[in-house]
Amino acid sequence: MTASRLLHQMAASNPLRSGPNRRDVLGGLAASVAASAGLPKMARAQDDALALLTWDAYADPRLLEMWREQTGTPIRYEIHISDPTSVNRLRAGETNVWDFVNLNNPWAREILWPENLIYDLPRDRFEPLYAQMFEKFAMPYEWALSKDGNNLLGVVQRFETFDFVVNSDVISPEMAKDEGWDLFNNPDFANRYGILAYEDWNVMDICMGAGIHPFKPKTEADFAKFEETARRWINNARLITTDFVQLNLAMLNGEIDLYFTGGTYTASSARAEGATNIYAITPNSGPADGKGGINWIELNSAVANPNRKEAAFDFLEWIATPDAAEIIARGNGNLQPVSQMAQDEVLSRFSAEELDAIQWDEFDQRIANAVEFDIVPDYDRLYDIYSAAIRDRG
Repeated sequence: MTASRLLHQMAASNPLRSGPNRRDVLGGLAASVAASAGLPKMARAQDDALALLTWDAYADPRLLEMWREQTGTPIRYEIHISDPTSVNRLRAGETNVWDFVNLNNPWAREILWPENLIYDLPRDRFEPLYAQMFEKFAMPYEWALSKDGNNLLGVVQRFETFDFVVNSDVISPEMAKDEGWDLFNNPDFANRYGILAYEDWNVMDICMGAGIHPFKPKTEADFAKFEETARRWINNARLITTDFVQLNLAMLNGEIDLYFTGGTYTASSARAEGATNIYAITPNSGPADGKGGINWIELNSAVANPNRKEAAFDFLEWIATPDAAEIIARGNGNLQPVSQMAQDEVLSRFSAEELDAIQWDEFDQRIANAVEFDIVPDYDRLYDIYSAAIRDRG
């Protein structure tokens, strides 16, 4: 395949070409999507539409159409700007706007449920879904439950690690796993790596590279080490962008040899087009309880909106069915594992090439070497240090 053809196909398969990235996609879409962009005009006009505040996979047109065909209920949606922003919107009164929210794992347990922003789910109806997931999610699974363990807060589906990506023609994946975040501390790679500017993830990654547990409180010495690492990593980057396709192409063109933040989320579409030297890495070890990677887990919950409570419950149950789960795993052309792939009926729907694109043979190892995503203490202070370093780079 020629380089120009590969470039075209990679760009076409990027699920976020309508915006810069998994989080920021959403600034440019917010106004139009709030008006239910992407849905037929007749559906937008109906008051009974199920309203989703969500990440991209749940806005896949195939999923929306299949739900409408099976239930007669249209869907309107908005894709997040960020988890914290959407949490604050619900806090500000938008529980009467949305029926379903799809966020990373800590928010339901730590904020949404304690503040009465989501419903608990009937355990007799929804807990059996967890028996059809990977053993990791066996009940009692803490992120799906209230702190006292009495209330079920949502349904787990998409999950993966999100760390960094290398060109395996230049850097051995096994060496990258062993070296971990120190690859970016190695002066030999100065000006040979890129940064995918997902700000919250970059903050967590820099903590890892500085030898700091991202999800534990920081000392003054930690803040100083974080600042030194942030400024060095940012100043030594060859390329900083919000477009992961640009970083993948820079690797293929030989401009860079690795980038953070990244994972199968950013690599799978390129790998599916034959660029299998674009390789997602989760370090074998690191400062987060001995682990070097971060495992994000999305939890789907029913917003505390009394108008469509039962419809939201129906949708939460429906997305766990094999047909819906398959679409979500392929959401908008990008491949990501879902918890239902523990079932042979779901896993068998993915070809060997597709499983290779998400490096399925290493999936269990990646998850085992990653600490679960959590809320970052002192995030605002860390972010201010990070953003100052970005500004000073110019």
